[in-house]
Amino acid sequence: MEKRKLALLAKPVLKQFLAGIVFTLVASLAVPEPSLAQTTKGPSGLPLPRFVSLKSKKVNLRVGPATTYAASWMYLKSGLPVEIIQEYDNWRKIRDADGTEGWVNQALLSGTRTAIAAPWMKAKGPNIYVNMRRKPETSSAIVAKLEPGVVVHLSECNGDWCEADYDGTDGWISQAEIWGAYPGEVFK
Repeated sequence: MEKRKLALLAKPVLKQFLAGIVFTLVASLAVPEPSLAQTTKGPSGLPLPRFVSLKSKKVNLRVGPATTYAASWMYLKSGLPVEIIQEYDNWRKIRDADGTEGWVNQALLSGTRTAIAAPWMKAKGPNIYVNMRRKPETSSAIVAKLEPGVVVHLSECNGDWCEADYDGTDGWISQAEIWGAYPGEVFK
């Protein structure tokens, strides 16, 4: 008789538990996933995610947000574009063009905008180029042919094209052919 009372008491608890799981699943399906165009503000008050660049020539990428965490990688070139995806105190979780993620102290980052010319095209072989044009239009004259992986400095983007500088040459690059500005992103 005691077992039957326990079984009767367990049924309402089990029903509440299952109802909670179903509610959670339905609620999670109703919330749309954020896209890159949708940003939130981090603790710094700045949008997440966002692009910045490496300020220092040597930057340790750490597995956690403190110098006590091991360095998993070291960048040896300033000016590389990285994407800030999370913030914690003075630390920023970044992602590079290859998808590698880790933590960097904010003092080693710069708000200067740079981009990498089509890093996804590096493996396609020789004679593959990204065209830098005189004006932001596909019919405009080509002022430079950039190899995939070349880092350029960005001065502005209009949502389709970015004005860039590479080794003293100024021109416009299609926003679809760089990593360092979001599709449709506009800035000056």
